[in-house]
Amino acid sequence: MNGATLRKFMSQSSNKIDFHLLSRVLTLAKPYRLIFTVAAILAVIMAPVATLRPYLVQVMVDDYIFQGDIPGLTFMAFVFVGVTIFGALLRWAFLYSTNWLGQSVIRDLRVRVFKHISSLRLTYFDKTPIGTSTTRTINDIETINTIFTQGVITIIADLLTVIAVLGIMFITSWQLTLVVLTTMPFLLVATYIFKEKVKAAYQTVRTQIQKMNAFLQERITGMRIVQIFNAEKAQMEDFKKINRAYAKANLDSILYYAIFFPVVEIIHAAALGLMVWWGAQNVVRDYVTLGALVAFPLYVSMLFRPMRMLADKFNTLQMGLVAADRVFGILDRKDKIPNNGTFKPQKLEGNIAFKNVSFAYNARDYVLKNISFDIQAGETLAIVGSTGSGKSTIINILNRFYEIQKGSIEIDGTDISDFELQALRARIAMVLQDVFLFSGSVLENITLRDKGISKEKVIEAAKMIGAHKFINKLPGGYDYQVMERGATLSMGQRQLISFVRALVFNPDILILDEATSSIDPETESVIQYAIEQLIAKRTSIIIAHRLSTIRHANNILVLSKGEIQEYGSHEELLTLENGHYKELYEMQFLQMADVE
Repeated sequence: MNGATLRKFMSQSSNKIDFHLLSRVLTLAKPYRLIFTVAAILAVIMAPVATLRPYLVQVMVDDYIFQGDIPGLTFMAFVFVGVTIFGALLRWAFLYSTNWLGQSVIRDLRVRVFKHISSLRLTYFDKTPIGTSTTRTINDIETINTIFTQGVITIIADLLTVIAVLGIMFITSWQLTLVVLTTMPFLLVATYIFKEKVKAAYQTVRTQIQKMNAFLQERITGMRIVQIFNAEKAQMEDFKKINRAYAKANLDSILYYAIFFPVVEIIHAAALGLMVWWGAQNVVRDYVTLGALVAFPLYVSMLFRPMRMLADKFNTLQMGLVAADRVFGILDRKDKIPNNGTFKPQKLEGNIAFKNVSFAYNARDYVLKNISFDIQAGETLAIVGSTGSGKSTIINILNRFYEIQKGSIEIDGTDISDFELQALRARIAMVLQDVFLFSGSVLENITLRDKGISKEKVIEAAKMIGAHKFINKLPGGYDYQVMERGATLSMGQRQLISFVRALVFNPDILILDEATSSIDPETESVIQYAIEQLIAKRTSIIIAHRLSTIRHANNILVLSKGEIQEYGSHEELLTLENGHYKELYEMQFLQMADVE
């Protein structure tokens, strides 16, 4: 949800609850309807039980103390203690059940949201900051928990308590009740003002914490650049401004609480004062019993306590609904790759055919235009071209990370849309230029925690690539703990690990996207032989700027602005007069000669 949508939602919900959204949130508790029902029943039972204690005090004063019935008073004292303990047990069961319900719901919701995000097209990740998805999966879902722990059921419990207390107060003495209620308009006005002010303060706090999170995430990630350019002081000043704004927003919300609760205490004291003043006079006149006068301060306290908290709980409920709307905004996204295919081959021959393929990321500006080519099983196709020519797009649509608008792509004569998505991707492996390693051991980064891949198989693949030697030198070898994004490894080492990762899954189609661009010449020479051996056994697509790595490809496809400019073998393309590939090759050859 963007800022405009958030403001619109909050303006709509300022004076009312979005019951459709609330109903959708409560539906999440459907698998736990039993515990939800138990919590609702406990809320209903707690209200009359809470009113028993003041009523018992009244009975003890009127019927036992003034009658001098000590044995009866002793019995009633035990009943009072029993009711108190029973009420405390009910309160404990209520709080535990609502919190258990909330945690169970958000546990399931986190899994659901993460699973849904994992199935979205890459266009979502292209346009959505990582922090946004993280916030939705963690912070916003945690806020939804408050709808169950401090929202709907607790509000109902408090309202039932208020109704029950008012009912017993009117039955006990309608005159004293009306005296107490004369202070209610002041409480309602104070509560309304508090609710509006705190809601605005909460919105400001959430806005400021989002700014702080975004600032910290960006600066900490780019700390190397900050230090290289000696920008620490300037960044610190910016952080101080954001930190001050965040602290001020929190202090504003604290200020409203600091004002509201003393105001409520004053109104409470005024109600007690009026009740004692009027009640004492009427005890003398026998209009009110002394027991009622003693019990009424307890009733008044029970009346004011939930009313004081209701405003805060309504705000909590509204903020929970805002968070729910954001989370449902992700769950309602339909931009998923259709997975309607049923073909699940255990092995592919590797024949690839692009037939008049056109593709655009935004459905208007085509990145690929009427592309057609064939790769026979076991052959290697090299793709070259300038930045933005569409090289990486070809391999992205082959893996169905994006859906093409025109044409068709076939593997072994079957359209890739007829493949079951996971089965298709299981037979294709990619080695990317930008290597991403997860926190965990080297072994886990290679197998991606696939229990079907043994350590022996990983070692065999590592030896084939030439990575076994450097991995063994790491502290702990294959159990070496890789830090976030592989920060403790060199670019070349990360690249080698990603290469082993691709090979260990034994793909039928191998894709190398600038796979050797970050590896030094010495390391490149180590893996070059292994690459040549591997691509000889499977269909391969190589994207590379270093033309020396693709000379042995069966065919080379030269792209320019999304169109095929040249196609043929290395020798054939070098014979073309004014050929683009020939120009690139001679340019690199001269550069290498100059270096030598």
